[in-house]
Amino acid sequence: MGIFTRFRDIVSANINSMLDKAEDPEKMIKLMIHEMEDTLIELKSSCAGVIAGRKKLERRFDQLNSKIALWAERAALAVRKGRDDLAREALFEKRKFTEAADGLENEIAEYNGLVQRYQEDIEELENKLTGAKEKKRLLIQRQKRAVGKKRAQEEIRRSNSGDTMARFDRLESRIEQMEAEADLVNMAGKSDPRDEFATLKDDDEIESELAKLKKAQYSNDIDDK
Repeated sequence: MGIFTRFRDIVSANINSMLDKAEDPEKMIKLMIHEMEDTLIELKSSCAGVIAGRKKLERRFDQLNSKIALWAERAALAVRKGRDDLAREALFEKRKFTEAADGLENEIAEYNGLVQRYQEDIEELENKLTGAKEKKRLLIQRQKRAVGKKRAQEEIRRSNSGDTMARFDRLESRIEQMEAEADLVNMAGKSDPRDEFATLKDDDEIESELAKLKKAQYSNDIDDK
């Protein structure tokens, strides 16, 4: 396949359509970028070869023009000297180099057109390559977001599963049990107001009974005297 045919196939390709149909879009666009880069290298190499060939022709063209000027000068000199025969020979040589220069000039023009075509194709392919690399960057970003979203959804599904809810229920029951045990400890450390009032009542009864005993003892002591 010629370089220009490959180039046209690449630039005419619809990247978005190809990516939509690809099983692995990221792999596909990497292959496309690789193909573009290889083609771009070949285009630049071919263009450099054409430019080198054009420069060679231009040097030859300059040499021919020098020859033309030389024989024109000789023809003029021969005329001044009255040597028409030499003037005719000089003009013949001048025409020969002029015809060669004219042909070479046409060839240089063809080379100029070819170089221009290469340069336009190189610019077009570079733009296509830049676009492909940007699509690759966006594609990788989308893939990363999709992977992250998938993981998040999986976490949500796991958190909503029966096993997870059962673990939460068991944890809640343990916390409630610990809270109840803490309440019992607090209650054990506090006295019941009813118990305190009963104690006070018992104390009054004992004091009253003690007073009666003391009074009876005092009366007995008096009687004994």
